[in-house]
Amino acid sequence: MNEPLAERIRPKTLEDYISQQHLVGDKGILTQHIKQGIIPSLILWGPPGIGKTTLANIIAKESNRPFYTLSAISSGVKDVREVIEKAKQSGGLFTQKNPILFIDEIHRFSKSQQDSLLGAVEKGWITLIGATTENPSFEVIPALLSRCQVYILNSFDKDDLVSLLYRAIEKDPFIAKKKITLKETDALLQVSGGDARKLLNIFELLVASEDQIEITNKLVLEKIQKNTVRYDKTGEQHYDIVSAFIKSIRGSDPNAAVYWLARMIEGGEDVKFIARRLLILASEDIGNANPTALILANNTFQSVTAIGYPESRIILSQCAIYLANSAKSNASYMAINKAQELVKKTGDLSIPLHLRNAPTKLMKDLDYGKNYQYAHNYEQNFVEQEFLPDEISNTKLYEPGNNQRENAFKELLKARWKNKYDY
Repeated sequence: MNEPLAERIRPKTLEDYISQQHLVGDKGILTQHIKQGIIPSLILWGPPGIGKTTLANIIAKESNRPFYTLSAISSGVKDVREVIEKAKQSGGLFTQKNPILFIDEIHRFSKSQQDSLLGAVEKGWITLIGATTENPSFEVIPALLSRCQVYILNSFDKDDLVSLLYRAIEKDPFIAKKKITLKETDALLQVSGGDARKLLNIFELLVASEDQIEITNKLVLEKIQKNTVRYDKTGEQHYDIVSAFIKSIRGSDPNAAVYWLARMIEGGEDVKFIARRLLILASEDIGNANPTALILANNTFQSVTAIGYPESRIILSQCAIYLANSAKSNASYMAINKAQELVKKTGDLSIPLHLRNAPTKLMKDLDYGKNYQYAHNYEQNFVEQEFLPDEISNTKLYEPGNNQRENAFKELLKARWKNKYDY
């Protein structure tokens, strides 16, 4: 029994695949592609242990295509070219069903490695399926990304993970012989961090030497020794530590921020990954309380991209400390959340006529742009008029944060809009 549990019960068909109904359900986009026999090159983006590799295998099997796989960690340009050559010989030039080349952790491929895929994808020698835990917009070169569909895989919820455990109990030939009772699962789910592969590995560890066992939270915590010092940049520690890093900055603690930063640096974390998180935080958690934070974070990203280790650690430290000490506001983040929710609820509301573009005589005759007041023609470059659809007039989406700069925003909005938005 050398094969781990996660491999033994890996789903073989779409029917067995847990979750991701938006992709593999009856009306899912990938289900439709498979039924039609048309598989585009695609990127599967989602957290670790969510089933990206499994899904790629299923797509190849159910579409009856040759399947080749490479790991971006251990493969170079030479390996890519060799596999492409094999794929060409196995049918890419002679059949309508292109072989599938699956590349795990494609975000770790260099530009030259990704460039080596372009010709094969473009000429139809292969159908590329890439798996990534990172935003492909940042990590996949534009020329390759433009030739691929990007599909997002959602994290497993509690029900998904518990159903995986029951599947192991019922279907694995070794575990099915044992008498196992799942009395409590919270600790199992917490320790695994939502990673299905890790969940099954821990579960197998717990039951391996027992013929009869009752799984409780206490038992899990007693038996599973977590190595909290280890930094695994390919696993859940990668996300837990960056989460601690971001929360320390959000909580205005520069000491904790540089500690977690050091943990990532000592673990060999990608400098661009850290800098991107700082860039996001500068807008999400600081915003207009200190707009300079976004400028500094952007300069940090540009700098560490050019310099790399070891000197980039100083730049990252400077930025992290500055952001931790900055005034905080999530007002912009909350405003766009509210606006998107409003759009989802109200749909495509009609644009007021005076705000519409009027490039033709007909549009002008239909009163497009009529009565629009050009703000620069008025005192202090402001005139009160309606900018929202009638149905949501007076809706306040932006609530200034309680800090020096945004308190000034609030006073300005009160003076301009009187009671319209209730500031």
